[in-house]
Amino acid sequence: MAELAALEDPRAREVNERHGDDHGVNLGKLRELAKRLKTRQELARELWATDDTAARLLALLICRPKAFERDELDAMLRQARTPKVHDWLVNYVVKKNPHVEDLRLAWFADPDPLVASAGWALTTERVAKKPEGLDLAGLLDLIEAQLKSAPDRLQWAMNHCLAQIGIDHAEHRARAIAIGERLEVLKDYPTPPNCTSPFAPIWITEMVRRQNGA
Repeated sequence: MAELAALEDPRAREVNERHGDDHGVNLGKLRELAKRLKTRQELARELWATDDTAARLLALLICRPKAFERDELDAMLRQARTPKVHDWLVNYVVKKNPHVEDLRLAWFADPDPLVASAGWALTTERVAKKPEGLDLAGLLDLIEAQLKSAPDRLQWAMNHCLAQIGIDHAEHRARAIAIGERLEVLKDYPTPPNCTSPFAPIWITEMVRRQNGA
């Protein structure tokens, strides 16, 4: 904890806080520290228990993803209230855990929009890598009905799923684009030069163009 405190940078904190993350540690330096510590599951649990954002990020880098029980990960997600901790927990740990599908299903329908956003993120992963057994048309029905009014984080996750369906599944592409065009979610999102807009019709069209080598 002392080492993490020494890495605190007020300017980094200022930037991070604009994105909802309450820490001031440069992520490159955090990764260097994690590399030195290597995998240490018990230390990871102790760091998580501090409720400190930088400590929790470090915990997620040095933990053993497959060592967590299902209910432990469920509790951790509900404790992860900052965007970076939430994203790293889902992407670095839950996706590599044997309980991932059980958690995806449980979180997908959770009344807490932050928890539900994790369920949608895991569903998007399956849309891209393991779509067998998913009801893609049913997912599009849900997105069409709920995307416009969903809270920010959940809306972002659902929009990503909409785009992924359109990118990876040609038979649903026209409908995915049509839903995006009608709902206009993230249409005016400020997008830096050389980056792809998160507006689903533009995102889908651009990624399909790249896949086709155009």
